[in-house]
Amino acid sequence: MKSYWLLLAVLCVVVCQANGQVTNPAALEKYADEGERALSEGRYQDAEQAYKKLAELSPNTAEVHARLGVIYFQEKKFDQATPELRRALKLKPGLPNLDTLLAMSLSENGSYEEALPGLEKGFAHSTDPVVRRMAGLQLERAYTGLRKDQKAMEVALELNRLYPNDPEVLYHTGRLFGNFAFLNMQKLAQVAPDSVWRHQAAAEAYEAQGSFDLAVREYREVLARDPQRAGIHFRLGRTLLALSRQSNSAENTAEALKEFQQELQLDPSNANAAYELAETYRNSGEFPQAEQFFEQALKYYPDFEEAHLGLAAVMMSQQKPEMALPHLQKAIALDPNNEVSWYRLSQVERSLGNSSEQQKAMAEFQRVKGQKAAQHSATGELFSSSEITKQEIDQ
Repeated sequence: MKSYWLLLAVLCVVVCQANGQVTNPAALEKYADEGERALSEGRYQDAEQAYKKLAELSPNTAEVHARLGVIYFQEKKFDQATPELRRALKLKPGLPNLDTLLAMSLSENGSYEEALPGLEKGFAHSTDPVVRRMAGLQLERAYTGLRKDQKAMEVALELNRLYPNDPEVLYHTGRLFGNFAFLNMQKLAQVAPDSVWRHQAAAEAYEAQGSFDLAVREYREVLARDPQRAGIHFRLGRTLLALSRQSNSAENTAEALKEFQQELQLDPSNANAAYELAETYRNSGEFPQAEQFFEQALKYYPDFEEAHLGLAAVMMSQQKPEMALPHLQKAIALDPNNEVSWYRLSQVERSLGNSSEQQKAMAEFQRVKGQKAAQHSATGELFSSSEITKQEIDQ
């Protein structure tokens, strides 16, 4: 709240000296002192009462009305903040940032059309990053309320660029884009209920929800309408693998392999499909086939970290640690915070007889593992949007 108050304090400066319209300068000084002390202590109700007395004593002092408007804004009494801020601007139009605060109050009251000019000005031209952030969030809200979705999305993207690590900005951007996506999918279902696009959207939604059997059905509907559609055999194969893990079904695994192979027939450069084939073969102990498809994935995507890790594991399983080493070094160069890379590197260094290097790699493994455990404890399990099966520490 302290930093928030520092922002609001720049909006106006209270006038504590008498002028020709003040009949009781001692009372003015008394209430100004009480108001400022209450504000500094966060007693906004007391500050409100003091400044209401000041407004009675000095009704034509713009700064007093501005300060009262700020207090109402902090108290979320936006309907009361609005007339005070209007009065202050009428008395002294040049008070800095007050037009932006008035626009925010109007937006909070749902007067989006009237708020737009002030919010647009505050977001585009304010040199204070906190004021600009507040104006941007209110502008996003106002555009959404006026059904100007494209403009709201443009503001959201700009807010993300300006404040990439701000949790409130990230929340509202995610919510806005999620709602926009939902409305578009809803419209898609209305205008083209049996189109290939509608079935693909449904399949992806079911897959994200973990309803893999329904996702499989929808992906097959897509292929029935467009057998050559790029990427769908891969997605179907990935979903079949997920079903296989749920039910421990060898049949689903075999079907998944066929889908990945069909994807590669359509598009040999699909590194994800080659990777999933390779990983499935690796897990079943078919190392020559696994090596072939890991290498195919890396041919088209040389910086494919998981493929380097998978190929290193294949080489280790075939007692070729010297061939695994460069792939692990590449994986670590791509992501030094992957615990699997460090663990496998420690195994390779041990096989090569490099005890000091093995100890260094194990120390890094323990460091990264501890770091990730702390992050998990602080944030909880996060949804993973990975397109492929991630490498894990071998049991």
